[in-house]
Amino acid sequence: MLKRFLPNEHVKSIFEIQPNELKDKGIKGIITDLDNTLVAWDVREATPEVVNWFKQMKDHGIKVTIISNNKEERVKFFSEPLNAPYVFSARKPLRRAFKVAAKEMGLEREEIVVIGDQLLTDVLGGNSAGLHTILVVPIVQTDEKITRINRTIERRILNYFRKKGKITWEDK
Repeated sequence: MLKRFLPNEHVKSIFEIQPNELKDKGIKGIITDLDNTLVAWDVREATPEVVNWFKQMKDHGIKVTIISNNKEERVKFFSEPLNAPYVFSARKPLRRAFKVAAKEMGLEREEIVVIGDQLLTDVLGGNSAGLHTILVVPIVQTDEKITRINRTIERRILNYFRKKGKITWEDK
């Protein structure tokens, strides 16, 4: 059961994820979380670096869809300037939002990666949907109340994986 919480990869930030490397692996689409993955949870707009990252992906033919458990107003305000499709109130880790995003992209599961900062929502949901998952370090160490509860559980799961030799990276 716990293996559903184990990401396929781990990086410090989305900026380590390069379009050429994705294309070499046959990846044509990204489903990404918003808060603490693309920008800090309390930042409303994309930073210039995030705008550039989206442009790089688009220039290489990689589709990017944002899925978030946040409300429509938050996700729409962030996504529309990027011309990025989005799913709000996604209810992650349930698989439905991941399947909707994959279908709208017109891609097969093996052509999609899921990027997110939380094991209990992004990684669990992506793995449950049969997608490749990449865990990123949260942009900021502060969170909304429900996410703080999730982080406590995540630390225990990560410590278990570390003791079992399933992960080798260190939290920063």
